Amino acid sequence: MQMGSSETFDVNLVASTVNEIHHLVPLLQEFQAQHRRVNVLYGIPLVPSQVPRLASLARTLGEDTIAVMIDHPAQIDFLSEFHRLAGLPASVFIKVDTGYHRAGLPPTGLNKADLLKRLAQAERDGHARLLGVYSHSSLSYAGSTPEEAMGHLTAEITGCRDAVRHHVDLLPDRELVISVGATPQAASVQNLLQGQTSAAASAEARGLRELLRDPLPGARVKVELHAGNYAVLDMQQLETQAESRGRPDDEVAISVVAEVCSLYNGGERAQPEALLAAGTLALGREPCHSYPGWGVIGQWRREAASRRLILARISQEHSIVTWEKGRDGDEVPDIPLEVGQAVRVYPNHSCVTGAMHGWYLVVDSDLEEGSKVVDVWVRARGYSALPA
Repeated sequence: MQMGSSETFDVNLVASTVNEIHHLVPLLQEFQAQHRRVNVLYGIPLVPSQVPRLASLARTLGEDTIAVMIDHPAQIDFLSEFHRLAGLPASVFIKVDTGYHRAGLPPTGLNKADLLKRLAQAERDGHARLLGVYSHSSLSYAGSTPEEAMGHLTAEITGCRDAVRHHVDLLPDRELVISVGATPQAASVQNLLQGQTSAAASAEARGLRELLRDPLPGARVKVELHAGNYAVLDMQQLETQAESRGRPDDEVAISVVAEVCSLYNGGERAQPEALLAAGTLALGREPCHSYPGWGVIGQWRREAASRRLILARISQEHSIVTWEKGRDGDEVPDIPLEVGQAVRVYPNHSCVTGAMHGWYLVVDSDLEEGSKVVDVWVRARGYSALPA
């Protein structure tokens, strides 16, 4: 849906597993049949076990369709192996660490142990082609305002710009891409373009607009936003408030339907609780900085309440539902659910939750209280590090 069926712009995607890229092949071939350029980036620094699978995908889809990420000189040899197996050069992004410290090199240190010089030689040998520099900073997930999201985006672009400027003599003389972003940053740009918030008129916003327009004056550089899970959202993204949001029932597209196993409203415990037949294997185990829980129970098929029901504790196969903490001294009411009742749980991190399941049951929110399944979307799931 995001790429459109009759558009003409390039199809640039990022995948966190090679399984996902394999799953996308028929769709990518449809785009190619429409004469659209496609490119899929394997979103972590390249490891040797994945080179045969990625090379096979490149043979299937053609030149400039598979991109990889590097941040260590040892990975140059993997590019040569990719070329040997695919008969094509690998498209390459260099990972820049702009403060998250998950992967990548600092902006002034891209030529670690002659990495850039060795990459330039790989280009001359026909084994690789540098696309640009890449940063994905999840620091923005801890924010709670549009201004903070814009600040994180500015820092990412600035870090990547500094990386290009510092190493310009070692980079190829052609247009390069600065690829940055995450869901909060993408939402902040939407606000910026549409002028929806007071933040859009701030001095920081004006500086960000200029940075997006011309990140490195005098150089051929363009900014690309990779936007994360903005299409479905989750509790982590909702709580950043990078864009004005409502309830999860109205804003988050992914939920897990689970049944109530048992209720403890009779004083068996310090406070009323319910046992839910969904745990880590259904939802993942990702925290959210704004509340102490592992998911939020939606309003589907139950009466609205002044407080939220949350998954306060979670185990492999089940979780414990309680009321979110209110003010000290507030009476804690019974859990308003029934044994056997189905509820919708909005996850903290939809990427992890989705990977637990083999398909999405697509419902129309206007039909039968949002419970009528109108389509089934099969998805890639799991992780495999085995060669093809």
